[in-house]
Amino acid sequence: MSILIIDDDTTVAKSLELLLGRAGYTVRSVSRMVEALPAVREFEPALVLLDLNFSIETSGRDGMRMLGEILAERPSLPVIQMTGWATVQLAVEGMKAGAKDFIAKPWDNKELLNAIATQLAKVPAAERNEQGAAAGAKSGSGAPEDAFAGIIGESQELMDLLGQAARVAPTKASVLITGESGTGKELVAEAIHAASDRAEGPFIAVNLGGVPPSLFESELFGHKAGAFTDARADRKGRFELAEGGTLFLDEIGDLDLAAQVKLLRVLQQREYQRLGDPKVRKTDVRILSATSRNLQSLVTAGAFREDLLYRINLIHLHLPALRDRPADIPGLAEHFLASARNRYKRPGLRYNKESITWLRKQSFPGNVRQLQNLVERVAILARETTITPVDLESHYSTGRDPAFTPGGVTLEEMEIRMIKAALGRNGGEITATAKELGLTRAALYRRLEKFGIG
Repeated sequence: MSILIIDDDTTVAKSLELLLGRAGYTVRSVSRMVEALPAVREFEPALVLLDLNFSIETSGRDGMRMLGEILAERPSLPVIQMTGWATVQLAVEGMKAGAKDFIAKPWDNKELLNAIATQLAKVPAAERNEQGAAAGAKSGSGAPEDAFAGIIGESQELMDLLGQAARVAPTKASVLITGESGTGKELVAEAIHAASDRAEGPFIAVNLGGVPPSLFESELFGHKAGAFTDARADRKGRFELAEGGTLFLDEIGDLDLAAQVKLLRVLQQREYQRLGDPKVRKTDVRILSATSRNLQSLVTAGAFREDLLYRINLIHLHLPALRDRPADIPGLAEHFLASARNRYKRPGLRYNKESITWLRKQSFPGNVRQLQNLVERVAILARETTITPVDLESHYSTGRDPAFTPGGVTLEEMEIRMIKAALGRNGGEITATAKELGLTRAALYRRLEKFGIG
């Protein structure tokens, strides 16, 4: 089935086109009000997504007028309204005027797809073509395409990778996801899980780089009360928590050789034991792994077991750095800004054209994570509602903080500085700080206690 998007923000329209295209719909968008009715007549959409604001004035009156004109042309055409300045009153007015639903920006992908599927299911069968009916059913059914809809981008590099991921998702194959820090490896892993036949099971992630060697077995396999000094109660390990689902082993390249042997044995035999418990437990989990390191080079150097690499690397997916896929930057930047508008109560924030051009030219050594941090900082600190290259450049860093240069500084001092800086950037939030540093919350708490950071 076909969907027409009417939205003056071309970046938003592109994001919607990508989302709906992956869900199996035929999509077209227009950005000017004068183009809307001709597109309705020519394209004959099964549904319209209509933005309500086409001017600086944000009352939604532009969209309400357009809604009336569209329904005068095709009274039975389902229209879903969208706006970043949503109010209950506006939603009620739209529904009274004939709109079928109302979605606030930033939207939730699943919520939007479900709303579309609900409306298209009401379209009389005679008005559907065979292909459209299949696509409409697919959009709300948890199909593999839906699982990857939350990954934003339109570059050929990303499309190729997501295509491979979608093909491997329904299988039982182990997958190794590689790429620089901040490229979105865990997001891809979550999508593979959501598109698999294990989607109803748990998705358990563990950052192996943040697990001390002495706690590896307890963390992965669990322990019995009394197994060691601090083991006051039985504890389930990550394998047990992931039973029937997916276990995501992040930064697997950071495992020491002793831990690699223990992990390999479990992957080969599909069984394990809790520390201090003689009972052998069977395991049924799918393994997805990720690393920012070159595992083949580590194998050559004797730092990573070749047999473990073969075990986790049946399928290899490499996420390109953001600088190698600049076409993805506008959509990501708009997505992050849409979230920031809502979070920081700044609904009028917009980029000018020059700022998007500037963003596309940056190298972003920290990849998507760095872009997200940049947009959020600017959203908080920008004096005007229009974001310019000057705003972005004043908060952009091309490399590491000079304070982190190693000369005359011990590794421990470096770690303390990095943790304190990350805490400052994230307003003291543990979850956000741990994510930036590539640690689990537990690993970060251990470091805060170790270094007396409070």
